[in-house]
Amino acid sequence: MSDRTMLAVGGKSFSVPKLTKRLVEIAAAVGLTSFTVLVVLMLNNVLTGKGGWQRGYDTWLKFIGRSDILGTMILTAVVTVAFVYWYRSRSRR
Repeated sequence: MSDRTMLAVGGKSFSVPKLTKRLVEIAAAVGLTSFTVLVVLMLNNVLTGKGGWQRGYDTWLKFIGRSDILGTMILTAVVTVAFVYWYRSRSRR
């Protein structure tokens, strides 16, 4: 079995090692989670009248800079990616 796989980015495919593909998937999951939290915090500050967009962004920067938050997001992404690949390999048998 080959230790390389295809990674599709922006409509193009690249042949990369499997570990690189997993790391890209984990980084994408962490990035999407960070963006979702940003949107929630900014909208919360705007809708509740607590200071607008800038205060929401400042709150997000403080929140996302905490090591426990980043660790939880990365751990969740790693476990999710590992589970998906484990489940796919089990279902092929």
